[in-house]
Amino acid sequence: MSTEAEKTTTTTSAAAPDAAPAAASAPARCQRIGCDAMFTDDNNPDGSCQYHPSGPMFHDGMKQWSCCKQKSHDFSLFLAIPGCKTGKHTTEKPITKAVPTKPSKAVPVQTSKQSVGADTCSRCRQGFFCSDHGSQPKAQIPTATSDTNMVPVERPEVPPPKKKIDLNEPRVCKNKGCGKTYKEKDNHDEACDYHPGPAVFRDRIRGWKCCDIHVKEFDEFMEIPPCTKGWHNADAA
Repeated sequence: MSTEAEKTTTTTSAAAPDAAPAAASAPARCQRIGCDAMFTDDNNPDGSCQYHPSGPMFHDGMKQWSCCKQKSHDFSLFLAIPGCKTGKHTTEKPITKAVPTKPSKAVPVQTSKQSVGADTCSRCRQGFFCSDHGSQPKAQIPTATSDTNMVPVERPEVPPPKKKIDLNEPRVCKNKGCGKTYKEKDNHDEACDYHPGPAVFRDRIRGWKCCDIHVKEFDEFMEIPPCTKGWHNADAA
């Protein structure tokens, strides 16, 4: 009997090392805001989780954590702000709400200037601009005008300045029918033979109105002798 008991004990002790180890816990993702790390129940010491205990606030393009007041305009940089509190990882999702910031309403403060009416305000009574009551210009009294002021005053015509001319400079006369080259020192009241004009071109007829001569051919028109004598003029229109 003792021999069989010893065999049973030996068999049991030999089979013990072959027993399967206990199943390890599966990794899970932390649900705290700002953490998002993977953990297991066996590896979750206190202080391993860094998170934000309260939710974000959004106002006028600004993102801010309500717990630590850290903020940023860029959403990626805002999410990269590290948590301000530490603790253990958890799979329980916290219930948080985005806290919108409400701009405080400005309470109008009545000043002593606002309590003063426009009739008693010194600036308004003097016709100056007043930021409290707006501009209060004085009514302009129309001034009586005499009949002499309504008559336009004729200003004497100022002759254009005379052009300086070199007496020995060759110039070309621009009188109609002349076209000669001359010098101002040789110019006189009978130096130029020309047509005062105007030229007439109508129904294949060409001529000069000044001397009432009309021809049909252009060559004949160019050979019509000038009918007037005068000064050479290099500035004729």
